[in-house]
Amino acid sequence: MVSEPTHPYQTPYDPPPYPYDLLDELRAVAQERFGAVIDCSIGAPIDPPPASVIDALSSSNTERGYPPSIGSLAFREAAARWMARIADVHVDPVTQIGATVGTKEFVAGTPHYLRMRRPDRDTVLYPEVSYPSYEQGAIFSGCRAVAVPVDDQWRIDLTAIDPDDAARALCLWVNTPGNPAGGIDDLAAAAAFGREHDVTVLSDECYIEFTWEGAPQSILQHGTDNVLALHSLSKRSNLAGGRAGFYAGDTDLVQYLREVRKHGGLMVPGPVQAAAVAAFDDQQHVDVQREIYRERLELGLALLRAAGADVELPGGGFYLWAAAPGGDAWALARTLAERAGVIVSPSEFYGRRADHVRFAAVQSSDDLRTATERLTA
Repeated sequence: MVSEPTHPYQTPYDPPPYPYDLLDELRAVAQERFGAVIDCSIGAPIDPPPASVIDALSSSNTERGYPPSIGSLAFREAAARWMARIADVHVDPVTQIGATVGTKEFVAGTPHYLRMRRPDRDTVLYPEVSYPSYEQGAIFSGCRAVAVPVDDQWRIDLTAIDPDDAARALCLWVNTPGNPAGGIDDLAAAAAFGREHDVTVLSDECYIEFTWEGAPQSILQHGTDNVLALHSLSKRSNLAGGRAGFYAGDTDLVQYLREVRKHGGLMVPGPVQAAAVAAFDDQQHVDVQREIYRERLELGLALLRAAGADVELPGGGFYLWAAAPGGDAWALARTLAERAGVIVSPSEFYGRRADHVRFAAVQSSDDLRTATERLTA
């Protein structure tokens, strides 16, 4: 039996350069001038995970067998306890949660899985200033990638969605707190939009515990019908190298994705699942990390302003979204590399803009103070 493709690609896919590779030349400049790079281009944690997490990682005795693709029951129960604790959201760990191998693979792969479920829909909606994997996931699935405008607070503007695009939409991505700009979306409105237009809403909430304006928000606070929330341990627990996260929400969607992902062999390693249980159950280390990132954001603010940028603290997340002098993001990135040894990401990595840079507050406070001293000397 031959299975014919339901949505053949019209042209061959030519992968674009990976954005952060484009910064290698500036990294070399900083390395040559200062002997080290203060890399604030990527949100890669440098702080240690809790000792309890490392202990669980090394003592689970789960190395030999295949781990459950959907996540062990202990993993899913820990994720459910965490959601109830931080957002007053109550989901069934048996039927409404599935594990992810980190969350980037979920972002890039889920539109393809959803397209197989609904071949009549061919459009992925996502914020025009956002994490680049939303657009790439649409392209990987053979869908139309349609960027939705954001307002002057960097929040997705649902009223700007063309009715024809809404009618064709397979899914809508929202991201709160937002990466790169730290905006706080109206998740109730996003959930309502999805239900009105029969569009699955995928809510990337990986920075939920680094919300600075108001209480942490989850789309699941507005019901689970046709919505999924996506969460990660990479940021909250400094466990990006472990690759563990989860999705939760609509029971039918979760069941469908769990079965598809089983066939694809997507499994969080057993020792990492054990470590995740320890991480989800430990809130103290996150409270400490919040204070660390808050201090680094303040230091980054001083650094960027010393370079002439117009920048304010975000509503959430650990990034600063800075307007470049003269609207030239690459010029500001070069200035910071040449004069301070700091690497930041130009806004073209996150949409069709050339006038901002993103600063990730992931380097040590001492390094950020040193960088500012270099600029102001």
